[in-house]
Amino acid sequence: MGTVWTADSIPDLSGRIAIVTGGNSGIGLEVARALVRKRAHVVLACRDEGRAGAALELIRSGIPGAAARFLPLDLARLQSVRDFAGAFFERFERLDILVNNAGVMVVPHGITEDGFEQQLGTNHLGHFALTGLLIDRLLASPGSRVVTVTSAAHRNASMDFDNLMFESGRGYSPFRAYAQSKLANLLFAQELQRRLEGTKTISLAAHPGGAATDLGRRASEQWIYRKLLPIFERLSQSPAEGARSIARAATDPFAVGGQCYGPGGFLGMRGAPVAVQPSQVANDEVAASRLWRVSEELTGVRFL
Repeated sequence: MGTVWTADSIPDLSGRIAIVTGGNSGIGLEVARALVRKRAHVVLACRDEGRAGAALELIRSGIPGAAARFLPLDLARLQSVRDFAGAFFERFERLDILVNNAGVMVVPHGITEDGFEQQLGTNHLGHFALTGLLIDRLLASPGSRVVTVTSAAHRNASMDFDNLMFESGRGYSPFRAYAQSKLANLLFAQELQRRLEGTKTISLAAHPGGAATDLGRRASEQWIYRKLLPIFERLSQSPAEGARSIARAATDPFAVGGQCYGPGGFLGMRGAPVAVQPSQVANDEVAASRLWRVSEELTGVRFL
């Protein structure tokens, strides 16, 4: 049996530049903290400056000399994504690790200012645009990688290209829309890897399993979630434990492009991170290619 991977397995990251979207709380904060502890310079890409400031204080209080900073990013607004990329380009010549982590979960039907269903718009399209706008910095940094955070919920999804945005709320359910957005994350990660072949940049995916964070605070409004909550709580990990899969995908020198990492324990809900096999629907190259084209059209961002 191989050695169990822990946060201590992360190699020295001196000189590396990393971005963690949603790095101010939950899984994102724990990933950021793990990277900073190994001497990476981490940019917390978040909407709320106050919460980001509190996160930076927490990181610095526990890690003397921590190299971390905040740049504003609202993934639900394409103009904010462009502004973030511009600000990053002004400050940094390289980008070694991009962790596409931020997201919303099982929220009521809503539309972003760009006209996207808000879970797909935030969780997938915002990250698609962000990755595309930062691709030059990634390609200029040998050994760089993109890690896109998905969820086991993708196994219950399919891409409904005929009603991608749940027009006028048609067919909308918070869980269905969330699962579709998480499948989109995984299809994007796989297609990105195919398009990166021949470069020195790789794309991976990861999921945290069950983790006790505030991401699912709106899920408690759903009766089925309340019914299953006692079981979910028994299976869940802490945010720091849930962050291990993402941190491994972001730093393991033996990771291979196209891999997906998740907990290796019971039902993939908890345990040390291992390479896991996504569902068959996540390996649909035709759907992944179509999603890429649709994402380019919707965001106006074209790359690779």
